[in-house]
Amino acid sequence: MEFLLYGAYGYTGELITQMAESFGLKPVLAGRNARKLKVLADQYGYESLVLGLDNTAELEAALQRFSLVLHAAGPFKYTARPMMEACLATGTHYLDITGEIDTFELAHSFSAKASAKNIMMMPGVGFDVVPTDCMAAYLKAQLPDAQELKLAYATLKGGISRGTAMTMAEAVGEGSARRIDGKITRVPLGEHAMTVDFGPKSLLVMSIPWGDVSTAYYTTGIPNIEVYTAVHPKTYKKVKWQKYIGWFLRLSYVKNQLREQARNRPAGPSPEKRAAATSLIWGQVTNHSGEIKTARLQTLDGYTLTATTSLMIAKKVLEGNFRAGFQTPAGCYGADLIMEVKESQRELL
Repeated sequence: MEFLLYGAYGYTGELITQMAESFGLKPVLAGRNARKLKVLADQYGYESLVLGLDNTAELEAALQRFSLVLHAAGPFKYTARPMMEACLATGTHYLDITGEIDTFELAHSFSAKASAKNIMMMPGVGFDVVPTDCMAAYLKAQLPDAQELKLAYATLKGGISRGTAMTMAEAVGEGSARRIDGKITRVPLGEHAMTVDFGPKSLLVMSIPWGDVSTAYYTTGIPNIEVYTAVHPKTYKKVKWQKYIGWFLRLSYVKNQLREQARNRPAGPSPEKRAAATSLIWGQVTNHSGEIKTARLQTLDGYTLTATTSLMIAKKVLEGNFRAGFQTPAGCYGADLIMEVKESQRELL
């Protein structure tokens, strides 16, 4: 089954390319860099397509051939809209691997148009946000009247890719967000912190603007949502100063320096490092009566998981298993979607 993989020569895009055949899928590799595409296409034996996002007519003409696009070229704050709009114009299903709140909200704003075209728009089909979205749905089932949801994640023995570093550079100085009474509210980065028992380890976590601030609301209807990530105590102390120097961190000169540092990073963790890494997810819901349900999940490292779940979902869509309009992973495929990844282990505490 054929689909368009945009951003194929990025770190995660290449992982998806490597694994596609094992899912019975055949990606056409796409992106702007002809040289990188040729190297990748020759290595894996796939067709390639040199394609930019700035030429609308050319992009729409290319998408006429495909029923599905898996978009893996971030930061999505720059790349999602043109691809989404082209998919709406051509009736092409849209998947991506974002974790950016604004990208989820953009896709949600296009839901009615996608429904009219009978296509699905599902951002966040990777580590952002499949395991956390599934955790949110799982806990909602345990406590249907939950009013507050807290999610936290950590990676043991892992690393980050150049693309993730670029996205992080774009977010520096921008603060955080949580959902309060159903509304996304901007708050300082690291506004709250706590210690979470992930099972293998208890870790300090701080609040961040993770994609579930958007998606978990659509999946569960829970009005108050906050997401946390593990952080070293010394790093957390530095983060707390951002609310005072955010204006400086947002200066073009500073942003450009951070972007350059990200570009100079290695492409991503080695296969050995990914194999040794573990992703840990923790979630907790509370209702008005103070009743609490807590659960934990262990699964693959974030990059291997992203390639795995994005291909799982792409295959479902290509087989006709989708819902038109904007969808979230667990909202469409259920809380047990993550359990289709055989390495996943979940426990209700």
